Amino acid sequence: MTRVSEPKLLSGGNPQIPKGEGDAPVQAYIAAMPGWKSEAGARLDALIERVVPGVRKAVKWNSPFYGVEGQGWFLSLHCYSKYIKLAFFRGASLDPLPPVGSKDENTRYFHIHEGEALDEKLMADWIRQAAAQPGWMA
Repeated sequence: MTRVSEPKLLSGGNPQIPKGEGDAPVQAYIAAMPGWKSEAGARLDALIERVVPGVRKAVKWNSPFYGVEGQGWFLSLHCYSKYIKLAFFRGASLDPLPPVGSKDENTRYFHIHEGEALDEKLMADWIRQAAAQPGWMA
């Protein structure tokens, strides 16, 4: 009998998922997100797919990345012990500005905490704006 091992959780509870292109590694990451984060990750992933039809997906550096083919990556997410961090790579040009700054002047963050209602209209607006811009090439 073959046993499928659960993904290892790195510090802060971030799933260790092998890098890969496409939806499958992103779905493996979301399924491995601990506790409430998995449901939040699935809702966010579905929102991104609705707002950006044909969105490009990958897992790099143990984080899901979302992009537009030929334009680069516009968003990634990462689990921490108390929240999910969304990184908008060109977030400094979004309106309104995502609330958390970065060492990189172009990047802005948004944190999702347990029990907080997500403003899906605002999130969809940020995703739409971010996907329309040239993204981060990695």
